[in-house]
Amino acid sequence: MNKVVANAQEAIKGIEDNMTLMLGGFGLCGIPENCISALVKANIKGLTCISNNAGVDDFGLGLLLQKKQIKKMISSYVGENDEFERQMLSGELEVDLIPQGSLAERCRAGGAGIPAFFTPAGFGTEVGHEKEVRYFNGKPHILEHALTADFAIVKAWKGDKLGNLIFKGTARNFNPMMAMAGRITIAEVEELVEPGELDPNFIHTPGVFIQRIFQGEKYEKRIEQRTVRPRS
Repeated sequence: MNKVVANAQEAIKGIEDNMTLMLGGFGLCGIPENCISALVKANIKGLTCISNNAGVDDFGLGLLLQKKQIKKMISSYVGENDEFERQMLSGELEVDLIPQGSLAERCRAGGAGIPAFFTPAGFGTEVGHEKEVRYFNGKPHILEHALTADFAIVKAWKGDKLGNLIFKGTARNFNPMMAMAGRITIAEVEELVEPGELDPNFIHTPGVFIQRIFQGEKYEKRIEQRTVRPRS
């Protein structure tokens, strides 16, 4: 089955106000830049976004935050976004902060059909407030529920027209598990190839999880924080 769509605008068709989206990436690495830009232009509002972080003020999910298109963020790290901080402290944005490992596992569980699991991460903190606690081997664990989404949007290095994907570097942190947890999964790729061109031994996400795929363009690949040694 050929799953190729022409561009990001076609890929996001069906995304409507008040839906839940998963957006892959780690920091500014491996984020679906083209689809985020398309969502900004489409002015879709009231979104619940599940993502490791919230971009920066003028890039990534920060662009959706600037236009107040997100009503709730489910994330693990948001420290580089001043607008996120402002909206959260003013009560304009609902925020669910989750330990990074728990967020990854909740996405993976959603894709694997596991409704919930127990983890020690967060016990005794605000993360564990009002959550069920059970003891395993004498150690307290809190109950965390799986995450799923109406649409999952991921970004890969290479993909074929059947939807098989290969991620590069730290882009593998959240993209593969989010790709499994969306009712509809959209993949944008740097390089789109014919079926059979990818080595099956190196495919990270099988095409069975992908419904739409397209070749993106004009990737910026920003560095979130760059520190250089002064010239002597």
